[in-house]
Amino acid sequence: MAVQMRKALANLNDELRYEPVSQRIRVFHGDVLVAETTGAMLVWEPRRIVPSYAVPRDDLRVDVVELDVPADDPATAPPMLPPGRFAPHLSAGTVVSLRAGDTVLEQAGYALSDPDLAGHVLLDWNAFEWVEEAAVMTGHAQDPFKRIKTLPSDRHVQVSFEGRLLADSRRGVLLLETSLPPRWYLPTQDVSMDLLEPSSHHTVCAYKGRASYWSLADPELGERGRDIGWFYPDPLHDALPVKDLLCFWVERTDLTLDGVEVPRPWSPFTGFS
Repeated sequence: MAVQMRKALANLNDELRYEPVSQRIRVFHGDVLVAETTGAMLVWEPRRIVPSYAVPRDDLRVDVVELDVPADDPATAPPMLPPGRFAPHLSAGTVVSLRAGDTVLEQAGYALSDPDLAGHVLLDWNAFEWVEEAAVMTGHAQDPFKRIKTLPSDRHVQVSFEGRLLADSRRGVLLLETSLPPRWYLPTQDVSMDLLEPSSHHTVCAYKGRASYWSLADPELGERGRDIGWFYPDPLHDALPVKDLLCFWVERTDLTLDGVEVPRPWSPFTGFS
C-alpha cells in the first residue's frame, strides 16, 4: 500500500533524529566565540518539528558544567513541543551550563547520550548568535528537508472572518512551505485595510524573515481577531516575491478559491501563532 510522505515523516515524530551537516558553524555569545565546527549535527529531539544544532564537545571554546537535573517525563509532555523552547528534553542526556567569559549560561546545553550522537552537545538556539559560513542565521536552524516555493496566481481568492470580507483578489502569490498549509499572500489594495490595525507582535521565520502582524480592529473580537494576518517588509531571498503582501491564517479565517470554500486546515503552528 502506498505511503503518503507527510504521514511517513510524521510517524518519526517520537524518534530522536539527526542529520550531519558540512558547513562551518560558528556560535557566539556577544563577542565570545562559543564554538566553531564543521562537524555539527542537526538534531530533532522527540516530538520536535524544528531541529537544533549539536556541536562536538571538543569544538566548544567554553567550559561545560554538567548539572544534576531530573530527566523530563514524556508522559507529562505534549504530543508536539512548541518551537522556540529548549526544554523539555525527551531523549537521554545530561543538562549542562556553559561558561562564556564572565557569563554562565544556565542550562543552555544538553549533552546527548545516544551512541550516534555521543560527544555532541545540543545548544539552545535562543541563547546564542549563529553564523553558517559567513551568513548570519535567524529564527532557528534551517531544516534541509524543508523549502518554500512562491507562485504568482490569477485564481479568485476571497478571505472572510465571521461574515466580514477581509480580502478579494485575483493577483495573489501562493507560498508553499513543506508540511504547512498553502498560504495566500495578497496585495494590500485587495485587502479591507479599514478592518485592520497594526499589531505589536512579530515573529521570525528561518526561511522568510521577520514578520509584522495585523489584528482586526473590532475590540469586541478580543483574542479571536488578534494577529489575524502578517506580512514581510524585508523578507529573506526566497520570500522576496511576497514582500509587503498580506497573508491571513487559513487556520483561523474562511478561504474561498474560485468560488469553492476551502476547509480550515490544521497545522503544527496553529496553537503557537
